[in-house]
Amino acid sequence: MNVLRLVEEDKFKTIGGAAFFAAALVSEALSLPLIAFISYVLALVFSGLSVYIAAARGILKRDFLDEKFLMSVASLGAIAVGEMSEAVAVMLFFAIGEAFEHRAVSASRKRIRALMDICPDTATVVLKDGAELVVDAEDVEVGDTIVVKSGERVPVDALVISGSADIDTSALTGESLPRAVTEGEKIDSGCVVVGGALKCEVLRPASESSAMRILEMVENADERKAREESFITSFARVYTPIVVSLALLLATVPSLIGLTEWSDSIYRALIFLVVSCPCALVISVPLAFFGGIGSMASRGILFKGGSFFSPLARVKNAVFDKTGTLTTGKFEVVGTKAELIDSEELISLAAGVEYASGHPIAIAIRERAAKSVVATEIREIAGMGSVGVVDGSLVAVGNERLMTEYSVTVPKNIGSDSDALVFVARDGEFLGAIVISDKIKSEASAAITELSKCGVTRTVMLTGDKKERAEKIAKELSLSEVKAELLPENKLLELEKIISAENGKTLYVGDGINDAPSITLADVGIAMGSIGSDSAIECADVVITSDNLERIPDAIKGARKTLRIARENIVLALGIKAAVLVLSALGYANMWLAVFADVGVAVLAILNSMRIIRK
Repeated sequence: MNVLRLVEEDKFKTIGGAAFFAAALVSEALSLPLIAFISYVLALVFSGLSVYIAAARGILKRDFLDEKFLMSVASLGAIAVGEMSEAVAVMLFFAIGEAFEHRAVSASRKRIRALMDICPDTATVVLKDGAELVVDAEDVEVGDTIVVKSGERVPVDALVISGSADIDTSALTGESLPRAVTEGEKIDSGCVVVGGALKCEVLRPASESSAMRILEMVENADERKAREESFITSFARVYTPIVVSLALLLATVPSLIGLTEWSDSIYRALIFLVVSCPCALVISVPLAFFGGIGSMASRGILFKGGSFFSPLARVKNAVFDKTGTLTTGKFEVVGTKAELIDSEELISLAAGVEYASGHPIAIAIRERAAKSVVATEIREIAGMGSVGVVDGSLVAVGNERLMTEYSVTVPKNIGSDSDALVFVARDGEFLGAIVISDKIKSEASAAITELSKCGVTRTVMLTGDKKERAEKIAKELSLSEVKAELLPENKLLELEKIISAENGKTLYVGDGINDAPSITLADVGIAMGSIGSDSAIECADVVITSDNLERIPDAIKGARKTLRIARENIVLALGIKAAVLVLSALGYANMWLAVFADVGVAVLAILNSMRIIRK
């Protein structure tokens, strides 16, 4: 290993530099000037050679007004005025500060690398003759059959076609409890199969899997910088040339007008340069956001960039979709109220007309039907239901608005106001209703309560469901407002009214395709990623990879913690630096105090940033 490579590694820079620096101080105390000088030079080689080289490269590229240039000038200047020990101290403590920075970044990156492990490189494909073949996960195609055994990660998004097992979703969702899956259920890539084996049909290629989308979101998060990060970048571009100019004035003007000796002026200017180095800000503030993104990702909360921390931290209004967000979104048929035909025929007729619909209620009806009729000319009407032709008759399946649209009279005693009903009519004649159940999520009430504790003053549910049903759910969850019987475009109008009220920032939480415009419009759009559609996830600023609403107040708390740490670093660095800059200009500060004001403050700020990583 050559010397240059040695002095570029943190442990050798700090240990080697510190050892030779100590040797130099001891030699000076023992009146051994030659040994002291050699030790100082070796200490500079270990702790500062890589900095000098970086500064020289910056000068050649005409991009040199950075902390390495400032530290190099200060160190060489200290040598020029005969302060060898202080020249070494500048570089040694700068190396220690860099070591802390690298360690902090490494700790945060470990969280990101842990996510990288959720994507298996291989998959076991079941061939047509029943044989199993291990192939690269990227080579698996949609429709292939794969087998995932106990202890293995699911390589791609798939549908279970046989077998049952528990799956550990903690790497994706942050949820610690395994979930039981069986035939007919979907499983996401990155989950670990526990206590069983599953034979599955591939739903997506590896490049489009849930795990890969999570990785892409985390990797791209650094591109969207927070306001505080952008401020630091802009500040450093203006700040550094100004302090270099001030240092030059401080080094020359006092001596030219006879106030100080040249050696004193230059020394003060060198101290000024060391103190003014912006590394504490440049390192610690982005590190706080980087740590926040990594820490949240490990809990199943994916921020698409640091720019979304600030608006989320200031949220006062929380707006929710109902189906699949506040409720489970897993509907089931729990009964019928048939008038002219029996229950099975009613469900069969509805299933035929809802054949092409992807709405959760339509899926529930199809799953319940023992058989379904063949319908033609099927047309889905947003916010109302579907119509189609069965045996020459026009069949309408949907809500009361659809019945009104087709001049169908619904009996007043057909069901209670809070029942979720799907009405069925044929050629304008009412046939009956199918009773649908959709349960409120078990954690929904606790999540709403926690949002209130976080300072959210307005909680609103926007839904296309009937008013009575929506109000019942809103009352159970203690929501402050509910807007029901809304078409998709009306949801957007209601959200615009809430945002325009200017009562703090507004977040919108949804999961479906119809939520994508609202997610985009809100100050912060949150997608429930476990069951959410691709379009909702694509438009969202924050993705909750589990289906757990309690992660939303967690995200707000995490955003506030990250911002608080970043702002603490700014105040700490600027406050101490301003005080020492004034002292150095007046001649009351020495190089040791300057080193503390730069490297010491940087280390303190980095340690402060690491709090979010540990959390």
